[in-house]
Amino acid sequence: MTHSDEVSARRSTIEDWTAALAQSTGSPGGGAASGVMLAIAYSLTSMVAGYTTAEGDRTDELHALQARAAAGRETALVLADADAAASESFGSAFRLDRGEGREEAIREASVAAAEASATLGTQGIEVVGDLEWLAEHGNPALIADVAVAVGALRAAIAGARANVSFDLASLSSGGESLEDVRERHPVLWGTVQDLDAVLARIDRLAGAIEGAT
Repeated sequence: MTHSDEVSARRSTIEDWTAALAQSTGSPGGGAASGVMLAIAYSLTSMVAGYTTAEGDRTDELHALQARAAAGRETALVLADADAAASESFGSAFRLDRGEGREEAIREASVAAAEASATLGTQGIEVVGDLEWLAEHGNPALIADVAVAVGALRAAIAGARANVSFDLASLSSGGESLEDVRERHPVLWGTVQDLDAVLARIDRLAGAIEGAT
């Protein structure tokens, strides 16, 4: 049984999972932690929505928001575990003896790790709009909880963005130039730019909430 099989964001207690995170194994690591932060953002979104009342068209908007938050929380935890597994494979590749097989293993593990983090980061994009909605229409007594959710979401997106960027850079250790990496993996490369834009949007939302309190 591998380390990633022993601990799970979905099944382990917070105590056990964070104890595993504290170990020098990398599985779970920062990417999986980003997934857990995303789950926290979804959870707080769901909580604030539950304390919010709406009328007319906003009732349907609120119900749709709640459904996204409930499903998203579960998805985020699945993605956290997927990232932990990818991180484990990534670390294993670098521990191989030097040779052609090692370089190919590193390339494959780097792409897989980048894809896992990109999926996680992209998943979090939908939360921004829901938190913007709650900041404007949600129960004003819970605006501090919205602010915490925004902080958790920023940590998740920033972590995913950093990991995608790092994993793509790791491909250059096998002899590829960054230009080669960009041409061979345009979707992953573009994801880094997309997440930069999302982080700027999150920062604007955080500033608006801070200015209103």
